Amino acid sequence: MATDNSSPRFARLHGRFERRAIRFTLAILGVISVGGIVEIAPLFAIEGTVEKVAGMRPYTPLELVGRGIYIREGCYVCHSQQIRPFRDEVERYGPYSLAAESMYDHPFQWGSKRTGPDLARIGNKYSDDWHVRHLIDPRDVVAASIMPSYAFLASAPLPVEQVDRLMRAHGRVGVPYTEEQVANARADLLAQADPEADSSGLMERYPKAQARNFDGQPRLTEMDALVAYLQMLGTLAEFDWRRPSPEMLR
Repeated sequence: MATDNSSPRFARLHGRFERRAIRFTLAILGVISVGGIVEIAPLFAIEGTVEKVAGMRPYTPLELVGRGIYIREGCYVCHSQQIRPFRDEVERYGPYSLAAESMYDHPFQWGSKRTGPDLARIGNKYSDDWHVRHLIDPRDVVAASIMPSYAFLASAPLPVEQVDRLMRAHGRVGVPYTEEQVANARADLLAQADPEADSSGLMERYPKAQARNFDGQPRLTEMDALVAYLQMLGTLAEFDWRRPSPEMLR
């Protein structure tokens, strides 16, 4: 009986509340704010939300510029970089992705759109020549491909004047570039694409960096940068993906 008597009273109260738009809006904002605080506040009490993985480092200047070209050309529209821990994905694309592998990505390239294959483990899977041929004429290496041609990248000179400013911009959003890395940005970019250059400093600042003429041409092009970025993807993290970490077993 108590429930029956209180229901009309609650309905009238609720009706009056809904008819007052400003009050109702403020109530909604209050509820959302409380929910947001509950979700976000615990993050300030822990050192980090992403577990560190051995081998990870910021992008080299050439890889960073190549990633910018990748984003500029909309490659993320058809290719994801997020292999999920499911058998069918692991067997097709390779070891599942870790959050730490995207810790220096601004913006990240996860996604779920796969008109083309996932690229999280594309690094060193094919030769530089394969990538160049694929970008110039995709159907030359994959007959059923619907990917457009990016042949113009092979003739587009790569600007290097602003790479140090680009690295500083990424540093402001959390990428731990050192002053030494920024100061040597242009030299490192040129050294990574020139097999005859002294790349010892590059290798010291960026372990596992691959240094060579990526597109096979005598001059530095946007193709060099994009192929350098693709050949790096999925090659840095050192982990045994077949065995769960102790944290996963807790």
